[in-house]
Amino acid sequence: MRRFVNWFTAALIALSSPVLADDHPVVVELFTSQGCSSCPAADAYLATLAEREDVIALALHVDYWDYIGWKDAFADPRFTKRQKAYAIAANRHSVYTPQMIVNGVEHVVGNHPVDVAALISKHAKVRNPISIGLKQQGNVLSISASSDRAMPMPVIVQLVRYLPEREVDIRAGENAGRKMIYNNIVTEWRRLGDWDTSAPFNLQTQVQGDEPVVVIMQAPGPGPIIASARLR
Repeated sequence: MRRFVNWFTAALIALSSPVLADDHPVVVELFTSQGCSSCPAADAYLATLAEREDVIALALHVDYWDYIGWKDAFADPRFTKRQKAYAIAANRHSVYTPQMIVNGVEHVVGNHPVDVAALISKHAKVRNPISIGLKQQGNVLSISASSDRAMPMPVIVQLVRYLPEREVDIRAGENAGRKMIYNNIVTEWRRLGDWDTSAPFNLQTQVQGDEPVVVIMQAPGPGPIIASARLR
């Protein structure tokens, strides 16, 4: 699987050409925890990324620090599983917080903003072969997509929802006594299906509530994020 992920990434870059960053957002996933003393700086940096139109910043709270005295109310074992899957795909033997994954392929320490910014700039210049259209009417989300070339394997179509902001009083653990503001807290990450990109994609799905909607199309692995779109 690692060999496929590398080949897929190389193929996309080889076929790419520079475009304006606003033409396609770069997805930044932050794996974080309220129980980690190294995370607040990364959480604060993610807040600045959340304000950008050219970035989809997502905070995925993991649960493996809950044992040290403070249970993260936003933690989900599925996010821990996703982070571990990234590690396996990259042939890494451990996970940590705070970690950021940029467009599904770049692994970087989340409280190193200069490094993260450089990776965002790098991926903003990679041409996106897939265009996504989103339209919501009531509780029905309509997704359409087309690709200017067939991908080497089907891409995974995923629906993500998040809370834009929440304040938390942390009363125990490594961050005890701190009042933290968290941004773009992922509440749902749902696989909608696979698309082989040989023909246009159209799908309708139910969505509840007024949280922003993100659609991410990603190579298996998890591998490179090929395309993304958002409705706020």
